[in-house]
Amino acid sequence: MALPLSALASDSAGDVAHLIETALTPVFMLSGVGTLLNLLNTRSARVADQIEKASDLLGDESDEASHKHLVSYVERLTKRTMVLDIAIMFGGMAGAMTCGAAFVLFLGSVRDASIALWLVGLFGAALLCTVASLGTFLCDCFLSWNTLRLEGPLPRTVKQSTKSG
Repeated sequence: MALPLSALASDSAGDVAHLIETALTPVFMLSGVGTLLNLLNTRSARVADQIEKASDLLGDESDEASHKHLVSYVERLTKRTMVLDIAIMFGGMAGAMTCGAAFVLFLGSVRDASIALWLVGLFGAALLCTVASLGTFLCDCFLSWNTLRLEGPLPRTVKQSTKSG
């Protein structure tokens, strides 16, 4: 075994604290990635609900201009869905690589193996995937803000036609 109890007893408190700190870092990273994935999945479900609502309105719309606006709106929502799917994919990869880093850390402590390269590689890849997930989430935010700024939650012409009908 890599760290017998007698070795821990002879190590300084700083060394033991560093070992605990190193072991807990992937756990906190995984918790953050899990929260991010929850946020992304919730947002994706809300976009899917908007697509369903707009598609229902699209089937009932007879005005040509309103129909075009709804088609454009659904296309933008579909782009958002694709962007969110990419963000979720990167978030899932970040979680998997974080688990891989924790596993390598565990395996290295059990086998007393040199794991530094694997640990840096997996944890670095997890951080890069998290950054990519957050970047694509930011793209979805820009798409959402642009749609809201230009047309509101639903195209204005559709809102007016549903109120008058």
